[in-house]
Amino acid sequence: APRLRSLGLGPRFVPVNAIKQVQTLLEDNTFWAKGRTQKQIRQMIKNGNAIVTIWKNYRLIGFGRGTSDSIFRAVLWDIVIASDYQKTGLGKILLRTLLESKSIKDVEKVYLMTTNCKMFYEENNFSEVTDQTLLVRYKQQDNA
Repeated sequence: APRLRSLGLGPRFVPVNAIKQVQTLLEDNTFWAKGRTQKQIRQMIKNGNAIVTIWKNYRLIGFGRGTSDSIFRAVLWDIVIASDYQKTGLGKILLRTLLESKSIKDVEKVYLMTTNCKMFYEENNFSEVTDQTLLVRYKQQDNA
């Protein structure tokens, strides 16, 4: 991920405009990550503790990231497999790789949020929590 973060390099350190490819993967395969700029994506990747990518030749077909304190809590974000590679097992590989990453593997609780893939995560040992409430604080927009 360091070379992805700073230089946009892909597999075998080949320049593939990886930040643009992350943007395209998110834009084409999600509803929640539409409209993210390359600058925002670069910052997102820079500040992640765990970044996992899956490539087919020089095309980005899978992406996921996590943030963590490395002991108590971690959150998984933006787990995406290109639509033409879904249902091939790559999502499980991406998820397992994130969970085994240095900053997440020893964490007490790993959180994630999903809208459409609840069954996938339950099949991979995540459980729905009913004794907690998800609260969100949105960035306030200046009206000036």
